[in-house]
Amino acid sequence: MSRSLNKAILIGNVGGEPEVRTVGTGGRVATFSLATGRNWTDAQGNKQEKTEWHRCVVWNSSRGSGLADVVEKYVRKGEKVYVEGEIEYRQWQDKDGQTRYTTEIKVKELMLLGGRAGGAGSSDDMDAAPRRSAAPPARSKAAAPAAGGDDFNDFPGALADDDDDLPF
Repeated sequence: MSRSLNKAILIGNVGGEPEVRTVGTGGRVATFSLATGRNWTDAQGNKQEKTEWHRCVVWNSSRGSGLADVVEKYVRKGEKVYVEGEIEYRQWQDKDGQTRYTTEIKVKELMLLGGRAGGAGSSDDMDAAPRRSAAPPARSKAAAPAAGGDDFNDFPGALADDDDDLPF
């Protein structure tokens, strides 16, 4: 038996304010553009940059998942988001009878990566992701144990519990 997979995973910046509309069946759909980019140095040593634009379509699911509503409420132009979904190719006839084609990402999962604009804010429907208050202190190479040594007493804080605020 042959298997197949249609999966797109993107991390990028929202290109404009999402458009949300209600369709004839009462369902809601949100669309937005997502920019992903890459940088490289060409053979002549010049820095190059390329931005790809992706059209993302988000539907409220029949299972009650209001992902389009989440997009309407929280996604804004310029925000960094993680999108996971399927690539879908469509074609249609425009008003002049020309065949038009489009490629879309049919979004199944969406995660806001930029944090809340405006600071702490309230947590109406979504809680902000837990964040560590500070990075563990940097340790100098002189404080590291010698190669092959297993005496942790010479390494202050090696077994210290830096994650006291974790809920488990």
